[in-house]
Amino acid sequence: MMIKGLVILLLYQGAGEILARGLSSPVPGPVIGLVLLLASLLWRQKTDPDLQMVANGLTAHLGLLFVPAAVGVVSFLPMLKGYMLAIFAVLVVSVILAMATTALILKRRAADRPAE
Repeated sequence: MMIKGLVILLLYQGAGEILARGLSSPVPGPVIGLVLLLASLLWRQKTDPDLQMVANGLTAHLGLLFVPAAVGVVSFLPMLKGYMLAIFAVLVVSVILAMATTALILKRRAADRPAE
């Protein structure tokens, strides 16, 4: 059953790759594929059980996807030390902006919701 869910994901990724290369898009193919998958899920308003099983399995092991990034950071650590202050500043500003944006969206959504 998981094979069907994996095939669905790979088909959307493949469609995204074809669109990205065909349109010479700066957006990566897998990102376009995820947008297509999201659009089809919103249009259908239901999720295929096999796709849901694969998605749950992938998200359960999402931490493993950070291992290559961590290895890359460690291998480039000497070079990154020279930019540590700039990296720290960008991380702090981006976290503040993300929190502020989330708060504004939640505030706006709460104001739009009718009183119960």
